[in-house]
Amino acid sequence: MAVLHLLVGLLVIFLSLYYYFTRTFNYWKVRNVVGPKPKAFFGNLMESALRRKNMGIVFKEIYFNYPNEKVVGVYRMTTPCLFIRDLDLIKHIMIKDFDCFEDRGVEFSQKGLGLNLFHADGKTWRVLRSRFTPLFTSGKLKNMLYLLTERGDKLANYVGQLCESRTEQNIYSLVQRYTMATISACAFGLDVETLNDKVEIFRKIDTLIFQTNYAIELDMMYPGILKQINKSLFPTEVNDFFENLVKTVIAQRNGMPTNTKDFMDLILELRQQKVIVENKRKENAEQHILELTDSIIAAQAFVFYAAGYETSATTMSFLLYELAKNTDVQDKLRNEIDEVLNNHKGEVTYEALMDMKYMKKVFDETLRKYPIVEPLQRNAKVDYQLPGTDVTLKKGQTVLMSPIGIHYDPKYYPDPEKFDPERFNPEIAGSRHPCAYFPFGIGPRNCIGERFAKLQSRVCITKLLSRFEVTTSENTVKNIQYSPTRVVLGPNYGIYLNISPRKDLQR
Repeated sequence: MAVLHLLVGLLVIFLSLYYYFTRTFNYWKVRNVVGPKPKAFFGNLMESALRRKNMGIVFKEIYFNYPNEKVVGVYRMTTPCLFIRDLDLIKHIMIKDFDCFEDRGVEFSQKGLGLNLFHADGKTWRVLRSRFTPLFTSGKLKNMLYLLTERGDKLANYVGQLCESRTEQNIYSLVQRYTMATISACAFGLDVETLNDKVEIFRKIDTLIFQTNYAIELDMMYPGILKQINKSLFPTEVNDFFENLVKTVIAQRNGMPTNTKDFMDLILELRQQKVIVENKRKENAEQHILELTDSIIAAQAFVFYAAGYETSATTMSFLLYELAKNTDVQDKLRNEIDEVLNNHKGEVTYEALMDMKYMKKVFDETLRKYPIVEPLQRNAKVDYQLPGTDVTLKKGQTVLMSPIGIHYDPKYYPDPEKFDPERFNPEIAGSRHPCAYFPFGIGPRNCIGERFAKLQSRVCITKLLSRFEVTTSENTVKNIQYSPTRVVLGPNYGIYLNISPRKDLQR
């Protein structure tokens, strides 16, 4: 009898848990919104939650499984969310009705780097964005260009040494050396090559930032819980690293801007004002004020580092991978680099980089095939009826968009698997829907560091292709496999290519 009671008790517990973790799964059905059938506890994210697939790939598959739908009802764990496929609806959400969707919906402890530009709530973001945008003007970037070119030369010299003994290299690791050096110099004024004991620490911090942990799934299941319990998305070690780094740099500069023209210098200029005030958008609009504490500076240092190190390295790795597979594209790009540099007396100036029109197309096509941040999301600040539909989003609900799904849709990009920079000829690109391409996001809350990332990457590719050529090796994968344990779309096992001195320079 006791055994029977135990079995009944276990059955009741199991059924209760099953009910609890499936209680929301009729939400979209009763609203006549189609979507994939959810699984208990996981919703539609079982493959990514179990680290079998990158989350971006999960949403890409959902995108192509519903080719005729404008919206698809999905469940992130047990939370109903709306997946947007229609480009006009994306335009409403990201641009036209942005004020209703200014929050990303991933908030966490303010003391755990939560007040960074990427994750901050809409009010905080507006204040930060209005004051940090001037840090990325062409004038400021020109002042930092020498930091990029110096480190590009060092990378090229290092690659030259490697080629003497071995041509096959993990390109991903190589370009990471460059992005680590450039972001450390441009953000903090540090030369990582002279700080050998810091290099491994930087690498470890990068792993901790971009390695998935289950805090994100917890926040999906209980939206806002991380902020409520004052927990961060990132380990304490990451927060402590950037807090200490900022304090060290501020102390070294006596709290005053110097003449290094790096990001910390520019931020220290703002720090002297004590507070930063949002620029007024409308005459009667409320003006938000934010005290510029060392913690807020650390949060911005964190997001500058994370974006400038990992995402740029990944993009350049994919670009070199495609150049190795498409030698005609590589040859055309190299010829442009040679011609432009010859016109600029061999100097990699800001103007020279802007003159490389084919370079821009190659980068645009790389980011079409390999958008790094997947999926994009926004939170509704109010109840919002999606134009042209019967669907109403409730305040606080999350909408999701898949750049990689859209970028591979043959409606917008015929033969999408093909690497074809000519897709971005001005007349062709100009005829596409404005929301058919958004690797850096789109609208007011797009990536603030887009211009820096492009400049940083163009310098590196220019320096490498000026001296070397890349080809496939016996270990080059036919198709990229994405890491299921990274929060961005990155290669699973590195990218191996042959890199060797240019033959035409050896004649």
